Amino acid sequence: MRHVRSIWNGAISFGLVSIPIKLMNATESHSISFRQIHLDDGGRIRYRKVCELEDTEVESSEIGKAYEEADGTLIPITDEDLAALPLPTARTIEIVAFVPADRIDPLQMDTAYYLSANGVPATKPYVLLREALKRSKKVAVAKFALRGRERLGMLRVVDDVIAMHGLLWPDEIRATDDVAPDDGVTVRDKELDLADALMDTLGGVDLDTLHDDYREAVEELITAKAEGHEAPAAPAEKDGGKVLDLMAALEKSVSAAKQSRGPDAEGDGDAEVHPLPAGRSGSRRSARTAPKEVGGKKSTSTAKKTTAKKTAAKTTAKTAAKTATKKTPARKSTTKSTTKTAAQTSTGSSAKSSGSSTGSRTAAKKTAAAKKTSAKKTTAARKKASA
Repeated sequence: MRHVRSIWNGAISFGLVSIPIKLMNATESHSISFRQIHLDDGGRIRYRKVCELEDTEVESSEIGKAYEEADGTLIPITDEDLAALPLPTARTIEIVAFVPADRIDPLQMDTAYYLSANGVPATKPYVLLREALKRSKKVAVAKFALRGRERLGMLRVVDDVIAMHGLLWPDEIRATDDVAPDDGVTVRDKELDLADALMDTLGGVDLDTLHDDYREAVEELITAKAEGHEAPAAPAEKDGGKVLDLMAALEKSVSAAKQSRGPDAEGDGDAEVHPLPAGRSGSRRSARTAPKEVGGKKSTSTAKKTTAKKTAAKTTAKTAAKTATKKTPARKSTTKSTTKTAAQTSTGSSAKSSGSSTGSRTAAKKTAAAKKTSAKKTTAARKKASA
């Protein structure tokens, strides 16, 4: 990368912080310049600086500056006079405010410059200001003096460099009153829809891919003439006919834009919605409903098992009750009570089936005890009778 020459040395005034910097042009012109020549002999035409009073050519060192009054009077102004002016921004870029970037009207944008830290001691405060601008997402408004006049500037961060855009003063921007079209013109919604379609079809663009076609054509012309060849022929103009209807012009523009971008270009044509195949949607539904079916079967099976256990418990209770009734006819009430208790116990959950069996064994024990008591009473009665 070739060295960029600084055009101004000074400092950025940031409150009480002073940052020594060098000012360099951030842009360069690639336009092709021409010299004026004498058509008769091809001689170069030059401009000479001539004094009107002496009618003689003068050197640059003999030339100064002056202000011309309305009546033609010239008032000489020297460099010393300008340097002695009480101008705080003579060698300082004085930051006066920090504002959002959208507060700056692009119409005010002028020449762009890069600001470089001038020396090692300036690096730390330079980076401080750069990072503060990044974090705040704001730009700095500053005043500076360059080429004999005070200017307005905007400081912002570009990559890792502080850039400054010269700004025109607000009173240097002309009003738009005499430029705006008449208010009597109306635009229909259909025309706006076609304009939107044209904008969508043209889409975006990477600015880095754009180049100066005219400059390239001029370079080809110069090369051809230098080599003694004929100048390249100008491309034929497209004769599309004069379209007077705005709607027709918009429709043709949209069609031409689509053709130029090709069928594979983004945003070309309307998007199509394709439904999912029936097989895929069916499989997804069955996958979602399958757990419900399995869960239903499990609950039904569990219910059946619980019912079977309850039935078995009831059967066991009834069998125990019948057996107890046959063996102890004198204790029917006790047996019935025991049977009811066993039956109520057996009608619980399946987990209590073992409890029903315990109830049956308890009833059997009570029946056996009743038998023993009855036998003892019978024996005692017989002994009394024999006595």
